[in-house]
Amino acid sequence: MSTMGRELGLVVGRELDRLADEVRSLPSDEALWSTCGAQVNPPGTLPLHLVGNLSHYIGAHLGQNGYVRDRPAEFADRSVTREDILTRIAVCRGTVVPVLEGLTEEELERPYPGDTPQAMEGISSRGYLIHTIWHLGWHLGQLYYHRLGQDGAD
Repeated sequence: MSTMGRELGLVVGRELDRLADEVRSLPSDEALWSTCGAQVNPPGTLPLHLVGNLSHYIGAHLGQNGYVRDRPAEFADRSVTREDILTRIAVCRGTVVPVLEGLTEEELERPYPGDTPQAMEGISSRGYLIHTIWHLGWHLGQLYYHRLGQDGAD
């Protein structure tokens, strides 16, 4: 266990809690699957994608938990309820936070053990986790703006 692993777990846990709060804050279950303007993906797609992403890159590759990602379903499934999304977020949190918290400095410095974009070949696990957390924050912000566009909340 390392200080960095504990801190990464803290940040990812906090952001997953914020993700769940954003899902709860949408004005209705129907709002999960509605778009406005030029939006292509509805707000419900974002938590499905983030759970799949974190479960794949942290749970499967670093935690070796056997998770198998279905990325196309993250963008195609429109029948998922708010409660199911919240359950998936909670399961993801319960999986990835302990993996992060358990990482040693040696594991963080090793090349990331999973698939990466070609431009990131050979990146350390620490570096890839920074990228993954940035990705989480990016989409969390998108969900926030989806919600603002639907109900005018702040």
